[in-house]
Amino acid sequence: MAQAQQRDIVIIGGGIIGCTTAYYLSRHPLYSLESTRITMLEASANGVAQGASGKAGGLVAKWAYPAELVDISFPEHVRLAKEHDGIDRWGFRFVECGTWEGVGEDLKRDPGSGVGKGGKRKSLEKTLGVELDADTERINKRHPEGLNWIKQELTTSYALMDPTTGLEGTAQVHPYLFTTSMMELAAEKGVKLRRGSVTCIAVESGRVTGVRYTDTEREEQLVPATHVILAAGAWSPTLLSSLPISATRAHSVTFRPKPGVDIAPYVLFTDIKLPRGHHASPEIYARPDNEVYACGPGDDSILPGNVDDVEVDQTACESIREQVVSIAPELREGTVEKRQACFLPTVSHRGGGGPIIGEAKTVAKGLYIATGHTCWGICNAPGTAKVMAELVLDGKASPRKLKRLDPSYFL
Repeated sequence: MAQAQQRDIVIIGGGIIGCTTAYYLSRHPLYSLESTRITMLEASANGVAQGASGKAGGLVAKWAYPAELVDISFPEHVRLAKEHDGIDRWGFRFVECGTWEGVGEDLKRDPGSGVGKGGKRKSLEKTLGVELDADTERINKRHPEGLNWIKQELTTSYALMDPTTGLEGTAQVHPYLFTTSMMELAAEKGVKLRRGSVTCIAVESGRVTGVRYTDTEREEQLVPATHVILAAGAWSPTLLSSLPISATRAHSVTFRPKPGVDIAPYVLFTDIKLPRGHHASPEIYARPDNEVYACGPGDDSILPGNVDDVEVDQTACESIREQVVSIAPELREGTVEKRQACFLPTVSHRGGGGPIIGEAKTVAKGLYIATGHTCWGICNAPGTAKVMAELVLDGKASPRKLKRLDPSYFL
């Protein structure tokens, strides 16, 4: 019997895309420890899920974009949750998601814009996947009966984000728990995690041969590679400068209500009219453990060299808190547990689009790109990972309709 081809796969980036790709590779029928070595390289001294993947909202939606990737990812999220007890392990559940409009109470303080210092406002573009039409029957003037943590008298309108998908068209996960679970499950199958900052991807005769990195002891190391998957999010262009990826910083806070207060399962895209001409649109996510996550707009501040060096603007976080508590008295009476910031990777290309998924053959054989997921990285990670595993181990992926996300279109 012919000996199986030896594969040395190196994944750069321990975010949701990298960790989920490691999981799918380790579950592929052609994977075996005898013939395949998978190494994950993560720059953070604190391990995986330290960037956007650990600080995201965790929304999973059929109405997200791009549709062809969502069509793979959404059912995979459901399958993963069933197979690995995702309900308890990473907080998977279906959740009602809607657009809420109303008036915020006057708290006698300037709520601010929520935009971080050092950058100009930048949209997170979360709703690009669905058309919001105020003239259709989607608008319900009544306050949702179960929405117990928003003052009913402050509501002017409410609408399901996408009524065509029903209440099983939107789900959520806790992003940090989902990402770390994917890595833990991959590690059970032999995937190795190394910590260090990648300095370059080694290429000889047009093919990748390894990845050089500086380890935690500041020693230069080389990991041999037959396949390299670049999944470093907003930091990906530091290793491949031709990638049309820009970075968007987003701030967020998490609330914990007082003991005994039960927060109903809603995700809200808000439009709040505040006193003295102020206006705000925080996204608010109720989570199964009674935690509530809220994020503000993005900004275009400068990306630091390492994920551990991301600066958190406390004023921006306080602004988000003020906006949210102007409509949610239960959260006003609770406590803020986390104030945080992260950078999202956005594709800046003349044709728009993204993410960028596939083999970058024009750069080097064996080099694969999986980045540019904007605010939908958690949602689209399983679909991306499934495709990457097929490309690397099968040599092709299905369906072929993902062609417009191929690196050849962007590089």
